[in-house]
Amino acid sequence: QLVESGGGLVQAGGSLRLSCAASGSIFSITRMGWYRQVQGNQREWVASITSGGDPNYAHSVQGRFTISRDNASKTVYLQMNSLKVEDTAVYYCNVFTTRGDFWGRGTQVTVSS
Repeated sequence: QLVESGGGLVQAGGSLRLSCAASGSIFSITRMGWYRQVQGNQREWVASITSGGDPNYAHSVQGRFTISRDNASKTVYLQMNSLKVEDTAVYYCNVFTTRGDFWGRGTQVTVSS
């Protein structure tokens, strides 16, 4: 119901753009966000954006990542610039609705030195 795309392999300092589209069965979306997880570690919050378009970022990505959304297509984006090796993780989309929240299956982002 949430389809993520845009992950891949990039060198440090490079950029990637992640996308996450919600299917038609998901409606009344409020907050949309991104999390990431390194194998063996807990999933951590990266960024989120309210229905009104107000973004919030984890300190570790502030100034390098930009979250945005297109309400018409029910899509959330994560533009990642100046990528660092420590950004390597599986990135998950998370969408809140009035009936609960949904998670994507994740997309791998690998940053090489």
